[in-house]
Amino acid sequence: MQLPTTFRALANSNYRLWLIGAFISNIGTWLQRTAQDWIVIADLSDQNASAVGIVVMFQFLPQILLLPLTGWAADRLDRRKLLLTTQICMAILALILGVLALTNMIVLWHVYACALALGIVAAFDAPARHAFVSDVVSENEVPNAVALNSVSFNSARLIGPAIAGLLIALVGAGWVFMINLLSFIPLLSALVILGGRSLAGCETKRETSHKMGFLDGFRYLGAHREMIVMLVMSSLVCGLGMNFSVYLSAMTVHVFGGHAGQYGLLISMMAIGSISGALITASRPKPNFGFMVCLPAIYAMASVLVAWSPNYLTFSGLLIVLGLSLQLFTTSSNTFMQTSTSRAYRGRVMAIVLATMMGSTALGAPFVGWVADTIGARWSIGVGAVFGMLAFCIGGTYYLRYYRHQEKAA
Repeated sequence: MQLPTTFRALANSNYRLWLIGAFISNIGTWLQRTAQDWIVIADLSDQNASAVGIVVMFQFLPQILLLPLTGWAADRLDRRKLLLTTQICMAILALILGVLALTNMIVLWHVYACALALGIVAAFDAPARHAFVSDVVSENEVPNAVALNSVSFNSARLIGPAIAGLLIALVGAGWVFMINLLSFIPLLSALVILGGRSLAGCETKRETSHKMGFLDGFRYLGAHREMIVMLVMSSLVCGLGMNFSVYLSAMTVHVFGGHAGQYGLLISMMAIGSISGALITASRPKPNFGFMVCLPAIYAMASVLVAWSPNYLTFSGLLIVLGLSLQLFTTSSNTFMQTSTSRAYRGRVMAIVLATMMGSTALGAPFVGWVADTIGARWSIGVGAVFGMLAFCIGGTYYLRYYRHQEKAA
């Protein structure tokens, strides 16, 4: 039986195995992230959104600092074995947080230290994980597989925070960290099983990749100006828009006077839009550059509407639109960058792409927290509109002056 176009990559049995393991692991990740952010703003600080911003910064800043190593590792090392190592390290960090919380020994610097350690591990995990998708599937399945990965990730974001909010109220954050520890088992099992199978995308040899250095990734990007423009747009949008854990926790505490369950619900509402955006991307062929240029403007308009929502119900409903616009842009740009890059350079280029997205998120997190604490939680969302419109202007200018003519010539 032929699968619908939106889910065509699932016909690959190896990809199905990978996706199931990744989905369960992603649920655990969102359980931990929700519990971690809530315990910081509600218990370990004086309801300080800046503290949450610092946690986010520590988690994502290593993407930039370790870029020379992570891109090299994703292309030169065995990606499956690298992922096995990073996932085990992440499980150990979840165990440490769980033990500290359950024994009531946890303090703010413990969370900072674990967030930094997790960021270091994730810096190696993320480019290898994205590039590994192209090892599991054939080249023509890559765009759909990348989009379905986003569906999986955001479906987990829909489920995980909602469950986390209930579990925090019932059993406490410590047990949420321990449940995340168990969620690593399916993905580790999938990686072990895939080691004994022939993977479609591994037919391309990596000898050429071994002879190239890290700077070749930058040289490759330098020869493709449209990819540089996309990186600049991504940094502007992600710097504020992707710091939803900061501005949603601030809105929950400072504006709506809510609890952990309401915070988890807000993340889940945003995830509904994100899933819709990922499904739309999955149903499309390779993303069109002109289409992606318009998405930051939609994000900017959604930010304004969300920021000035009069009540919790309206706010939560409009988060669907915000999540949709963000996910359409991030998934489309991710797919565009992967499919526009030759396989030999893909690990290094994806390391640069992820470092740009996650690094801008890390650098933007303290700023978003500062805006929430000093000017107001609503402004921490509203300022994203300015950056979104700036990204739209940069992308639109390049498209009208250069890229549109290249498309016609091709």
